[in-house]
Amino acid sequence: MNFKDAAKSIIKPHEEDHLTPLTTVWGENIDPLCPLPEYPRPQMQRESFISLNGYWDYAVTSSGSFPSKFDGTILVPFSPECTLSGVGRQLLPSQFLWYRKTLPPLDLSDNCGTRLILHFGAVDYEAHVYINDICVTSHRGGYLPFHADITPYMKDGENQLAVKVRDVTHLESQARGKQSLTRGGIFYTAQSGIWQSVWLEQVPTSHIENVWFETDYDAHRVTAHITAAAGNDSPALSLSVYADSQPILHRTASFHNSSRTALSFTIPEEHFHSWSPESPFLYPVTITLGKDTVQSYFAMRIFTIEHRPLQTGPQKQPPYAKQQIPGFGKRPYANVKDKADPKASLVPVFCLNHKPCFLMGALDQGYWPDGLYTAPSDEALIYDITVMKSLGYNMLRKHIKVENARWYYHCDRLGMIVCQDMVNGGSRYHMPVISYLPTLFPSLAAHLKDSHYALLSRKDKRARKQWEKECMETVSHLKFFPSIAIWVPFNEGWGQFDTARITRMIKKKDPDRLIDSASGWFDQNCGDFISVHNYFRPLTVPVKKWADRAFFLSEYGGFACHVKGHSSVERIFGYKRFETIKGFQRAYRSLIQKSLLPLKKQGLSAAVFTQVSDVEEEVNGILTYDRKVNKLASRT
Repeated sequence: MNFKDAAKSIIKPHEEDHLTPLTTVWGENIDPLCPLPEYPRPQMQRESFISLNGYWDYAVTSSGSFPSKFDGTILVPFSPECTLSGVGRQLLPSQFLWYRKTLPPLDLSDNCGTRLILHFGAVDYEAHVYINDICVTSHRGGYLPFHADITPYMKDGENQLAVKVRDVTHLESQARGKQSLTRGGIFYTAQSGIWQSVWLEQVPTSHIENVWFETDYDAHRVTAHITAAAGNDSPALSLSVYADSQPILHRTASFHNSSRTALSFTIPEEHFHSWSPESPFLYPVTITLGKDTVQSYFAMRIFTIEHRPLQTGPQKQPPYAKQQIPGFGKRPYANVKDKADPKASLVPVFCLNHKPCFLMGALDQGYWPDGLYTAPSDEALIYDITVMKSLGYNMLRKHIKVENARWYYHCDRLGMIVCQDMVNGGSRYHMPVISYLPTLFPSLAAHLKDSHYALLSRKDKRARKQWEKECMETVSHLKFFPSIAIWVPFNEGWGQFDTARITRMIKKKDPDRLIDSASGWFDQNCGDFISVHNYFRPLTVPVKKWADRAFFLSEYGGFACHVKGHSSVERIFGYKRFETIKGFQRAYRSLIQKSLLPLKKQGLSAAVFTQVSDVEEEVNGILTYDRKVNKLASRT
């Protein structure tokens, strides 16, 4: 172990720092009259919607009473802490953030046949929503969507929408990710309020509320689960599936006095296509209920842990492994060739569609210098995915954040496998216990049981129940997206508790995915992976084998390289520092080719490099924080 590098990585708060403003090319070209104009819910898309993104009035108050005056305007859906919002102000735990907007004129004359649904992509953390001074809904949880039927509260003429927000970040036990009011190291600027799109939909009384697809890859079988709000007319439901630019299936059903129904069908052999990073085939679907029509999609794939012989010789590489990186050369694993040795012992490995698939992953924090949690545009989301795929990565680990739904849609259509973290919570963390000691003495971590609620910041029973609720809601919300392969309930003991029980809950809710129960350390002998973080020791696969769990190097790397003019602060945080981009490139190439990929022969199934981009002073990204420099492609 390099104790010098380990000592430098000890996290220190730097709340006195003033971050240097950085902009992305997308933030520089944003249209403030129509930010993020794309349909926010690609998994269930209607022909039209009314975006409420844009300028709203805002006020910060010390009480929960409706403000007598407002402080100015804020650009929604950007949080007040970020530059794109036009505010640049930190919401404190003792304060309330108010939003106000006059709704556009709407034709609700046919009130008996039309409902008006108000949608929020995400509001951090606790929100109360008012129409014409009447509270129509409230929501707790900063990362999940919610909606309300506001039809009964609308009146002729002008209607006023208001939202009250409170967010205490890390001062209580709420789920918060890496947000901190005392930012520094691996914890970043806290954000609050509306940070995903807000929109309206006018729908018939009988309308579709939710859709998800359950797929049986081996049987070529699909079940569409549909939830609807049915009126007195009880119209018929129809579903059409398309492939190769033509309709291949049509099914009908009714709800029979129930709000839920299921339609099952088999994909014809001649139209069966597997989904993979090399060929991300999606089946478009049209669903109609009376006068309501939505567009959706599904994919045919299966993620499993299966026993396979160790790899020892030439193996066919995916097409993108053979391409070139400007200024860098071949893909990071293009020179490593493996094939199975039939005489070797069997080891559990990750399989996609029953074929071994090495997950070459990168850690994706989902932070932006000008938008914090909110990407400045849809193109920005696409850029991160495509540039990582161009570098040979086939997996992104979305790190303790639930992303905008369009990000998952782009992973589905572009072919990027997703490892999805749950958002961590708990009271203030005991970093020596959950970070420094496990890093220095990993054998000690193997003996800590997660029933030690106090040590793991989980004494508050109500907070544990709230986290479980948000965890299950996250699974329900995201299980639609076929690119998601792995759920990660806990990371490095941050608010970890009852891991085996939580793993069973997730598996029952979604048996389709694999589970990395405890990423990093504090393994509780459950889940589908043995999951290790290793930044300071030589990369190895443990000699001891676990019968049915694959070995997952779920974090490694962390090479820090500060690029002048593209960093928020001059201070550098990282696990190994490099003064030049060329030094970074040489170390990266050596790490991947000489240390990481040879471990496939020993049973390594997946690995996650830290990380996609710099975030504030943590400059260990492949991309700079502003996404303007690719450290692996740069010639400087």
